[in-house]
Amino acid sequence: MHIYCVSVYSMSFLYPFTVGGVHRFPDSKVALRRTWANGKKRKAEFHLGVSPSILRQRYNLTASDVGSSQNNSQAVAQFLEQFFHPADLAEFMKLFGRGFKNLPEVERVVGKQGGGKAGLEASLDVEYIMSTGANIPTWVFTNPGRHESQEPFLQWLLLLSNMSAVPWVHTISYGDDEDSLSQAYMQRINVEFMKAGVRGVTLLFASGDSGAGCMKASKGGNTFRPSFPASSPYVTTVGGTSFKNPFQVTYEVTDYISGGGFSNVFEMPDYQVNAVNSYLKGMKALPPKTYFNTSGRAYPDVAALSDNYWVVTNRIPIPFVSGTSASTPVFGGILSLINDHRFLKGLPSLGFLNPRLYKLQGSASSALFDVTEGCHLSCLDEQVQGQGFCAAPSWDPVTGWGTPNYPDLLTALGD
Repeated sequence: MHIYCVSVYSMSFLYPFTVGGVHRFPDSKVALRRTWANGKKRKAEFHLGVSPSILRQRYNLTASDVGSSQNNSQAVAQFLEQFFHPADLAEFMKLFGRGFKNLPEVERVVGKQGGGKAGLEASLDVEYIMSTGANIPTWVFTNPGRHESQEPFLQWLLLLSNMSAVPWVHTISYGDDEDSLSQAYMQRINVEFMKAGVRGVTLLFASGDSGAGCMKASKGGNTFRPSFPASSPYVTTVGGTSFKNPFQVTYEVTDYISGGGFSNVFEMPDYQVNAVNSYLKGMKALPPKTYFNTSGRAYPDVAALSDNYWVVTNRIPIPFVSGTSASTPVFGGILSLINDHRFLKGLPSLGFLNPRLYKLQGSASSALFDVTEGCHLSCLDEQVQGQGFCAAPSWDPVTGWGTPNYPDLLTALGD
């Protein structure tokens, strides 16, 4: 039962990791140029946290890259009594959404919203899918209850299955340790994932915030600990990155918390065999094979920025919110924009993305920015010393194929 975000300003941490970047303020002696020059607004050369304008600059989204199709929609799903407040979304768009056309409210809430304080997770998800997937009608699914003390994923999926019309892109920032769920339950969920894909629905899950994870092996010692539904072969899993310079829009490196690895339950699907085997054969410094299942479904598939976000919750702007809970709705919103173009051309929705994604990137496409620096965390023991997998050219189990380059991704997937 994990919510994949954390803020250093929260007194009760949602996930037990310290967020990096808080202490790395720019040197006060460095001269910073003015944002305005000759009466014209310039792109900021520094920033104090990720906001919609920073994301749109990094991923090459212009002010005109917003939704316009009447048939389009997107959604986030919430669990564990996480709720958003409409007033927070409206305030967020007033503060951070001035540079592009946006919607200040969601179209529909499915389920009952709680009357207490807004949850940081719910606020983050709604605000950022509606920032990259701007001007696209958005639904919020709020799912009560538990399945064996964890998120009732199957309950939510059965609800979707019984609805005659649902949004085309869904992002989910929750997950569980794979070993904490029965294989029968996970396989039943996979059936619903497949049904959603057949309907043309794209499902994105956060890869998690514990790197490769860690648990005691049955024969002694440690082994990595994969997450589900991130490890499902039938969803697109999103990892996390950071800017190389946390206060400038630079290229991206791995976020050390980015979840990733290999399933201990699900076999590696055919669509990713070549990419994953290339990584395993090409990396000189891999963790010992006793720590992971080399034949399992490997994840994540893609990534986006996951570090130092601004979020408005309970009417308060909060900085330094991090986690793959941020990267997942960001990537989902971009896919919604691509769906928008497809609908305007009379084409169907993207649906299950992975087979097309791996085929596309296998041809050295520029649709995604390749992330090649950094490693994520894992077991603190003598053998791996806290280091899991590391990024590499092409696919890797920390950032997948990389982060979105919207114009090229649209070209690749828009037809």
